[in-house]
This record gives sequence, C-alpha cells and structure tokens, in this order.
Amino acid sequence: MKERALILVVEDNPGNQLLTSSVLVRAGYEVELAESSVEALEHIAARLPDLILMDVQLPGMDGLSLTKALKSARETAGIPIVALTAHAMSGDREDALAAGCVGYIAKPIDTRTFGDEVRGFLLTANAH
Repeated sequence: MKERALILVVEDNPGNQLLTSSVLVRAGYEVELAESSVEALEHIAARLPDLILMDVQLPGMDGLSLTKALKSARETAGIPIVALTAHAMSGDREDALAAGCVGYIAKPIDTRTFGDEVRGFLLTANAH
C-alpha cells in the first residue's frame, strides 16, 4: 500500500462529508469528496482512487447502481468500493455485496474505529 492512499468519499450530506473526511485525514489518508454519481465519475476520470466509500442513497444514480457500473468497466473494476450507508435493514449488506462492494460500514460511523476499518479494506484489497 502506498504511503497516503487516496480515498474518494461519495456522499451527498455535508455533515457526513465533513465527519468522514476529517476522520480519514486524521488517519493519514488523502481524501476527495463527491456529492453525486456524476461528480464521482468526474473525480475517477481525473485520478483513480485507491478506495471508494460509497453512500447508497445519492441524488440521481444511486450508489449501488454506480458501484455496478464501476465494477463492469475494465478501468475501474479493481477499485475496492465500501458501502457507507445509514440503511441498516435486513438485506442491505447483501445488496451492497451483490452490487460489487467489498464491505459495508453503517452510519453513523464510529470515529474511533473508522480509520482502522478503512485501512483493513485497503489491506485486504491489496492482498488480492
């Protein structure tokens, strides 16, 4: 894993953006923010992230649809995507994994463990 991994946080809620990015920066990551699927695609076209934290409920194309699209494209298929969502109902985790996510983190995030959770997903992805 490179020294400062780039994490793309796809999240439309400004409060969640601030909290997530603050915790990740403090944990030593470089962070880019996207508020929609369209904005996420623009970021990805400019620079491939090492990991994407994907909110499921986004305006326009939802996060799971974007995940499926990214996983079906050769250039982006290898980017690990972790669902980051307030949807903690039965079946939501399975839906995220079926869409191509490597994991699932429920919101609100636990600021004490979030950086380590992300590190674990990066290490697992880089081991493959």
